[in-house]
Amino acid sequence: MIIQTRAYARAGLIGNPSDGYFGKTISFILKNFSARVTLYESPRLTILPQRCDRLEFADFGVLVEDVRQHGYYGGVRLIKAAIKRFGDHCAGIGVRIDRNFTIEYETDIPVRVGLAGSSAIITAAMRALMEFFGVEIPKPVLPGIILGVELDELKIGAGLQDRVAQVYEGVVFMDFDKERMVRDGHGLYEPIDPARLPPLFVAYHDSLAEGTEVTHNDLRSRYNRGEPQVLDGIRRWAELAQQARDLIVAGGGPRIGPLMDANFDLRADLIPISPGNRRLVETGRELGAAVNFAGSGGAVVGCYDGDPERLARLGASYEAMGARLILPKII
Repeated sequence: MIIQTRAYARAGLIGNPSDGYFGKTISFILKNFSARVTLYESPRLTILPQRCDRLEFADFGVLVEDVRQHGYYGGVRLIKAAIKRFGDHCAGIGVRIDRNFTIEYETDIPVRVGLAGSSAIITAAMRALMEFFGVEIPKPVLPGIILGVELDELKIGAGLQDRVAQVYEGVVFMDFDKERMVRDGHGLYEPIDPARLPPLFVAYHDSLAEGTEVTHNDLRSRYNRGEPQVLDGIRRWAELAQQARDLIVAGGGPRIGPLMDANFDLRADLIPISPGNRRLVETGRELGAAVNFAGSGGAVVGCYDGDPERLARLGASYEAMGARLILPKII
């Protein structure tokens, strides 16, 4: 039996980056990109590496370019940690892992631009392992297990948002209220009808890639120290997400633009933004769109009035700066 699973890229609409700090967010799936995992029974447990896992290079320049695009790690460590974490979960519920398998992955999600490429690989791997071993994990619980792969196994700073979006798919409002998280072990995850969203675009630039740990590791230490500006910022991000959710559900999706702008402006007050990433935001704003970071950096999500001519100008402006604009495929 050959098992094939996938998980999609995701873009954070609003609330970023409060998800790791008992905040609220809205995210949506980008079916434009995905990570795919293939798993089948085999005599030995084997993880097959992909191109970004290579250890042989034509010359020094090729190695440097590979590091620039992919960092120092490929996907093998993600798969390896996912298998270990899945095994820990199975041990906790009394399920034996007694069959060997071969697992391989491929992905076309742009690397390290805040579109949740790493968590997509892990999510697809978890789905394959669950199917292979016949293990069901409740939907609200699964994102926490997926998060543990990076947070606990690999010590990569991250939050639940990406994993919730990739497990639930579509558009999801997430409330990570601390009392609920402690009581239930997960947040409140509410699907939203994608048809209620305003016209959106996503723009990304490969050379502006920045790992999520760059943002989260510093923010985490400031949060743990109780820095007032950070604590106030997280509360404000959560308020913006709640306001956006209420507007969208009530049919006022086109009016969330100022909330998205406020979300980014607050982020820029709290977290250093590189000139290139700031330009990604300003390019959209100069042409009448509201723009927010889609994740940790390298990609933005924009809300506009639906005018095709405006969209064409946006696409041309992003192309001129070396970025790519796409229209999100959510369903």
